[in-house]
Amino acid sequence: MNLTGKKEYFEKIYSPVGTFLYKLRFPANLITFLSLIMGTASALAYYHGNLIIAMSLLATSGILDLSDGIVARLSGKPTKFGAVFDWIADKWVDGLVLGIVGYFYANPFWAILVVTLTMLHSFIKPVVYAEIGYEVKIKGKIKDPLENVGFFGRPETHLFLIIFTILEKVNAPIGLNYGIKIITLLTLFSLLHRIIYLYKNFGKTYNE
Repeated sequence: MNLTGKKEYFEKIYSPVGTFLYKLRFPANLITFLSLIMGTASALAYYHGNLIIAMSLLATSGILDLSDGIVARLSGKPTKFGAVFDWIADKWVDGLVLGIVGYFYANPFWAILVVTLTMLHSFIKPVVYAEIGYEVKIKGKIKDPLENVGFFGRPETHLFLIIFTILEKVNAPIGLNYGIKIITLLTLFSLLHRIIYLYKNFGKTYNE
């Protein structure tokens, strides 16, 4: 799917939210923190079985996560701390939501697997930054060797969670039990895609 690769198209949808928050003088780091809070609340709602609330909070968390970067760029005040904090907030939300959904709607094995694979799928990027480097960094956004590589990342994970939450709510034949397994497998294949790409392009021996 690679929704991240279509970022410019989707930015037209969520950028008005970022612009609105910028006009209200919301600091970018506060928006990141609110995204973390909404994501945590979503995980708790999944735990208590409040699926519509959980889905809505997850979507809100995602929109806020996309908006913080817009606010930072519009204000001309992107910071290194903000970039790191954004990574931490994203992984906190992903780990908590996927862990709870996996544990309570599938089983502990799938919970561990989906969280591990999701973290590896993201963690491979900073490893690439450190070991291979990146082309350019513009206003806090890195253009790296894995740009647009990997077809199932954070946006796709959230989209699938929302879709399967709806199916769970309407008692469809497939719900979150199947959804978490599908997310796990697609994340695995996407991670393998990234690893194979890196091997093909950077697999030669180099001298330090």
